[in-house]
Amino acid sequence: MLLLEVISGEQLPKPDRGKMRFHKIANVNKALQFIESKGVKLVSIGAEEIVDGNLKMTLGMIWTIILRFAIQDISVEELSAKEGLLLWCQRKTAPYKNVNVTNFHNSFKDGLAFCALIHRHRPELIEYQKLSRDRPVENLNLAFDVAEKFLDIPRMLDAEDMVNSVKPDERSVMAYVSSYYHAFSGAQQAETAANRICKVLKVNQENERLMEEYERMASDLLEWIRRTTPWLENRTTDNTLPGTQQKLEEFRDYRQRHKPPKLEEKAKLETTFNTLQTRLRLSNRPAYMPTEGKMVSDITNAWKGLERAEKGFEEWLLSELQRLERLDHLAQKFRHKCDIHEEWTFGKEDLLQAQDFKQCRLNELKALKKKHEAFESDLAAHQDRVEQIAAIAQELNALDYHDAAAVNTRCRRICDQWDLLGTLTQQRSTALVVSTQLHRHLTLTPTLSSTHPAAQHCPRAQPSHQLTQQRSTALVASNPHPNPLINSPSSAALPSWRQRRSWSGLTSCIWSLQREPHLSTTGWTERRRTWWTCSLSTPQRRSRD
Repeated sequence: MLLLEVISGEQLPKPDRGKMRFHKIANVNKALQFIESKGVKLVSIGAEEIVDGNLKMTLGMIWTIILRFAIQDISVEELSAKEGLLLWCQRKTAPYKNVNVTNFHNSFKDGLAFCALIHRHRPELIEYQKLSRDRPVENLNLAFDVAEKFLDIPRMLDAEDMVNSVKPDERSVMAYVSSYYHAFSGAQQAETAANRICKVLKVNQENERLMEEYERMASDLLEWIRRTTPWLENRTTDNTLPGTQQKLEEFRDYRQRHKPPKLEEKAKLETTFNTLQTRLRLSNRPAYMPTEGKMVSDITNAWKGLERAEKGFEEWLLSELQRLERLDHLAQKFRHKCDIHEEWTFGKEDLLQAQDFKQCRLNELKALKKKHEAFESDLAAHQDRVEQIAAIAQELNALDYHDAAAVNTRCRRICDQWDLLGTLTQQRSTALVVSTQLHRHLTLTPTLSSTHPAAQHCPRAQPSHQLTQQRSTALVASNPHPNPLINSPSSAALPSWRQRRSWSGLTSCIWSLQREPHLSTTGWTERRRTWWTCSLSTPQRRSRD
């Protein structure tokens, strides 16, 4: 009964204390009843044979007990008892050389199989590399001693008996090997429990690590969004094209270098959160609640705000760039037109202020006048360019050009110069007209003296003032159609008229200034009566046969 309690781990009914035969038979019956209650069928074994000391029956019952409680519970891959124990031994000793477990007698005879089982589970107890197959007794004794000392497995076998036996007792070896199985399986169970505890602790540590990682990543991402959003909401520039282009390069650098890593962090953050919640749910633990303001929804809303600011910043930056490019184009156009105008006006003031007409003859004076008229036409043509310059300057001011002060200064200088050119042009035009009138007046007044070649050859030469008076009287008397410009009181005010004296045999006539030098020197006569009506600007010819 004590053996059954030890080997089964259960408590049997209280035995009888008497020493008489029927007391012993009663105790043996209690043991047999317990064995039968465990599903073991006892054939031809009775309490009387055990009490009477039948060795064969006693050994059979002991083996039945060992087989039921020590071997039958062994199960390896749906194999139980002997087959399961044999499979366990084969798997544990497979990596060792010189060990081939195929049975429970000769396979254990050299002792290497026992040493291999011990070394597989407790490698620090035996140095298996130093063992030799040629020393079976030493191997068996080493295995038995180590098992008894360190594994609490009693020494059930004798090394010399096993070596000297042709075939060791299979049941004895099986019983002894089952002790190894239970000893190591118990340790394995303890190790399994420890592994489970370690696994649980590892899972908890991993969950805590994920929580800390989520908190850190959420804080870093939210802080980056808080720093970046004000920069994207800033709508101020230095109002220059290079400065705006530099801002555009910074925005492109943000898009290509700074934003993609943060987008990856956001995706990793969401993955970490979902992984953590799944692990906690599988572990039957409460769901993880992040710190206030660091929920996934909070991060998503913050990211959406960042993208809205980014879109608005990009649209503003492109429109600002287009505006500044237009301003730059207008500024270049303004400078180009100003350069052309200033190049054209260079030296014009000195030219208009020149007094070169004072020493000119009448024909030279007329050439200067025509040249001045051409300049006036050119000046009028340049009026459009000045107006364009002023219009461009006004547009640059309306568009808030950064260098508007310089534009206004240059435009004001050009306009002032243009006004000055207009004033000087009018003054020179007036001066040329006055000078022309003066020359014509002086030319129409006869000043022919005795030194004139025509006067020296003319037999009827008279003083100039007398000739003038006589010719004027003869002209009026002989003209059947008097010219009202000549006969009128105002005819004396026309500086382009002057009367010539008549040569002998000539018909009285009036000569124009253009023909006067030719007729005065050659004495050529005209057989027709001609009158010239002249004004300050346009000569008109009237003739009558």
